[in-house]
Amino acid sequence: QVQLVESGGGLVQPGGSLRLSCIATGDLLRSDTMGWYRQREEDVHELVATMTSGGATLYGQSVKGRFTVSRDNNKNTVDLQMNDLRPEDTATYICNRWRLRDGTRHNFWGQGIQVTVSS
Repeated sequence: QVQLVESGGGLVQPGGSLRLSCIATGDLLRSDTMGWYRQREEDVHELVATMTSGGATLYGQSVKGRFTVSRDNNKNTVDLQMNDLRPEDTATYICNRWRLRDGTRHNFWGQGIQVTVSS
């Protein structure tokens, strides 16, 4: 099993910045992809940003140019630097780690952390 714990959420004004962090423990594989999703609607996980173990990144269209994902493979952490935050970025941000096994994607999820963008 893999455990993911997020930190760094909170309330920020529009145009502000916030940095989220996630640390992974447990049965980890160096080849795992790590990243962030967010939930603004029930049962809908929207891609925010992910990074492979080799450093390749994938961003959701709405956050490109404003958010930056980074990871430390030695510390098993993934961070999300969020700049120029907008009210529509308000959501529960959820750390994700996934791997392929027998052709199937296996996901591990954190509990989620709230980010609220409001004046």
